[in-house]
This record gives sequence, C-alpha cells and structure tokens, in this order.
Amino acid sequence: MENKTYGLVISSYKYGHLASHCIESVLCQTKKYDKIWFVDDGVGDCFFLEKLYPTINFVFRKENYGVVKNFQDMLQKVDTDFIMFLGADNWLRADTLECLTYMKPHTDIVTFDVIVTGTLRHEIITTYPNEITKTMGDFYWSRKFKHHGSMLYNTKLALESGGYANNFTSIRTDEDLNLWEKMIKRGATLSHVEEGLLYYRRHQENFYKY
Repeated sequence: MENKTYGLVISSYKYGHLASHCIESVLCQTKKYDKIWFVDDGVGDCFFLEKLYPTINFVFRKENYGVVKNFQDMLQKVDTDFIMFLGADNWLRADTLECLTYMKPHTDIVTFDVIVTGTLRHEIITTYPNEITKTMGDFYWSRKFKHHGSMLYNTKLALESGGYANNFTSIRTDEDLNLWEKMIKRGATLSHVEEGLLYYRRHQENFYKY
C-alpha cells in the first residue's frame, strides 16, 4: 500500500465525554493518517473539541442523520485512497495504521481483530461464542476475513459499490455488512491482520448492542 493516502472518520452520537480518548489514540499513531474527520451527528456535545484539535476536520450536523445517512455522507466527503470509520467511544492501538499498511500487501479491504472492553463486554459472548476468547480481563474477538465497522478499505471501490446502505437483515442497520458484501461482489481483494487493534467499548450508552 505504498504511496497511498489514508484517512479516518470518527463518528460521535452522544459520545462527547468519551471522544478525546478516541482522538488521542488516533493522533498518537506510529504511522500518521493523512487526514482525519470528526462528525458530531446532530447532538452538539463535541463543539469544545474543535479548539483542542485544530488539525482535525470537524463536521457538526444541525440534525441527526442516523448511522447510514451519516456514514454515506461522510464517505462522499473523503478524499484519501483508503478510509476507516471509528466510533468516538472506541479507540485504536497505537500501531494500528502501521500494522494495516506495512504488514499486508496491497488489498482493497484489510480486516483485523478486536478487543472487547467496557462494562457490558461480557454480553458479546452470547452473540459470538465461537469467536471470543478471554484476554487480560477483556475479550479477544477474532474477525478473520469478516466485516466490522472499522475495517480499512479502498475508498474508490466503496463508492463504486454504492457505499453504505441498510442491509435489512436484523433490527440493526448492518451498514458495514452491506458495504462489505457489495465490495466483495465487485471483486475486492482481502487481507487480515491477526492482532487486536481496535478497542471496542461496550457500555450502557452504545447506540447499538452487538
């Protein structure tokens, strides 16, 4: 993935009190993102962050777009070759982008494993019992060649595939699954990093409970 540009969109819905933790994990990466966007989806609890982080491109919505419309709109704004989306209540290991870009050959989608943490972390076992192992008091979630909301992917191919949409497979929007399936149908190449790079915080305020 040499000579490519990498961006990240941080999305917040009522996570203003958690967002700085997320942002710091992004800014402290051993390999820097070329561009970072932060979107407050119509809540208004993140305005204070703009002065703290002047290098980030902030989007403050006047109304709540909801997950699918919000993500699709941000995808249209992205101008980097590759992009990731990250919930403002989660955070990244410090070498995430370095691992994703240097440890794998050029592919359209790079997946990686997840550390499930937070007060409601135990609930993940019920939904994904065969993919979860205990680690240091938290849970290691294997996502080998499986979608998740923070996968790194080729921006152009995602747009050509139609971007985000509701998958209508459950009570959740499943917008990341929808994008994953459409990109694979268009011939997306895949690789995977077997490292827990994303810290997924499961807590009472999660918009969705996976």
